[in-house]
Amino acid sequence: MPLAKAQKQNLIDKFGTSSTDTGRTDVQIALLAARINQITEHLKRNKKDFHSRRSLLKLVGQRRRLEGYLRKKDIERYRALIAELGIREQKPQ
Repeated sequence: MPLAKAQKQNLIDKFGTSSTDTGRTDVQIALLAARINQITEHLKRNKKDFHSRRSLLKLVGQRRRLEGYLRKKDIERYRALIAELGIREQKPQ
């Protein structure tokens, strides 16, 4: 169930500085978010797939650690990324 090549490349182009920039924190978080959404949809159909559920929890933890890193380094970039990906609901200001 990996991400499709085209979908992955679109995310890299959108959030990276170049088409081969896969190490940027923004790109990694975007790829993890797409993978998490994909596994979540899978688990809605296959409720007893505990192996995929465990991998989902690992991916969520990894994304959370990367978000913490980005939050410490550049809070504005973090806020823009979270808003664009729709990961968390934004508080009304």
